[in-house]
Amino acid sequence: MTDSQKRAGNLPAAGGHLIPVSSSTITDFPGKTLKDKGVLLPKRRKRAPKAMINGHLARRNPTPGTVDHVVWDTVLAGFGLQVRASGNNSWIVQYRQRGKLKKVTLGRCVDIDASDARTKARTMLAAAALDGLPKRVKAKPVPLFKDYADEFYANCFEQWKPATQRSNRGAIERQIIPNFGDIPVNEIRKVDIIRWRDSLSAKQGVFNRCIPVLSGMLQYAARLGYCRVGSNVSRGTPRYKRELIERYLTPMEYRRVAAALTAAEEANPIEVAILRLLVFTGARLSEITELKWSEVQPPRLQLWDSKSNAKYIYLNRQAEALLASVTRTRESDLVFPNRSGSAGVNPSAIWNKVRRKALVPDVRLHDLRHSYASAGIMDAVPLATIGKLFGHALHETTARYAHVADGAVCDAAQRVSGSIAGHLGLGR
Repeated sequence: MTDSQKRAGNLPAAGGHLIPVSSSTITDFPGKTLKDKGVLLPKRRKRAPKAMINGHLARRNPTPGTVDHVVWDTVLAGFGLQVRASGNNSWIVQYRQRGKLKKVTLGRCVDIDASDARTKARTMLAAAALDGLPKRVKAKPVPLFKDYADEFYANCFEQWKPATQRSNRGAIERQIIPNFGDIPVNEIRKVDIIRWRDSLSAKQGVFNRCIPVLSGMLQYAARLGYCRVGSNVSRGTPRYKRELIERYLTPMEYRRVAAALTAAEEANPIEVAILRLLVFTGARLSEITELKWSEVQPPRLQLWDSKSNAKYIYLNRQAEALLASVTRTRESDLVFPNRSGSAGVNPSAIWNKVRRKALVPDVRLHDLRHSYASAGIMDAVPLATIGKLFGHALHETTARYAHVADGAVCDAAQRVSGSIAGHLGLGR
């Protein structure tokens, strides 16, 4: 004991620690109390050795007197080498996960080299660090567009009417799949759409009919998770501007069509009846050819399933008389059935003969619908009423006849101004 220790009133203890003798000091130490001399201070814990762990360190033979211990890596915290006196060293990783300390053996050093063990340890440490945090949803495998088309058929086609199914299937099989079938759904780009549009510059109507189908398919693919929501690359693609074909029958042409229908009636009574009903009602062709007796409720036709869903077609007395003259068959509920009774009669072939005989070869069957609207507007029927007669869901659809209404107003203004000019002696 040194003189300074004696003067301080302290006694040496094992391991070089000092044991205070003063009674006032004994109560201040939270260490181990000795029976006679005071408090023994705890020894400081030795720090674990650290080194840059590599294969050379793992293969080093243990020296005599080596005890089991861990050497921790100086670069990757938590990665260590378990050194054993037997020389059977192993790689370990230690981490804290949700408050619990875990130590995992990665494998023996003779089985796994240092670089593989470090990579595995880094992966486990990263997973432990991210545990409990929100995880990114694993993306679904994205199919090729031609494979996705089968899924689209199965899920969506039943929602469409038969005519729409046939039209959309034709657009998909003849145009969309040949152009995009070998591309994954989420890799279709805007430039692909524009190139497809440019390739159909000579078939502008085909592109205008196909682009809504493609847009619907991409929108449904986003709902299935194949691509990001709002990433529909076909949206905003301009359609080709085409001049609408607007052909209206004049009073003289109506008379020639009536004469041609009368001439064809004896040989083709059913087809002529359908054509006359189209003239009298302004209905669509499918609405008359697929008309059922259960839908005939004079003074209207109550269609449960038309292009614009359920609608009424209002009958005038000529249309009522025509329907009353049709003989109902027991084999079918259709008003104009074919010979087998499975479908309605198609009057297109007879119409081709009628329009050539009436000297109106450019008038299509759908132009009879436009002519019906034109005749109503010329008789001062409001556009809103025309829209109701046609069953239009949107006013914009009826607005295409606005220029006809303007012409009727101009004619009325001309007549009024001519009458006033006559009163003024200026001539009509």
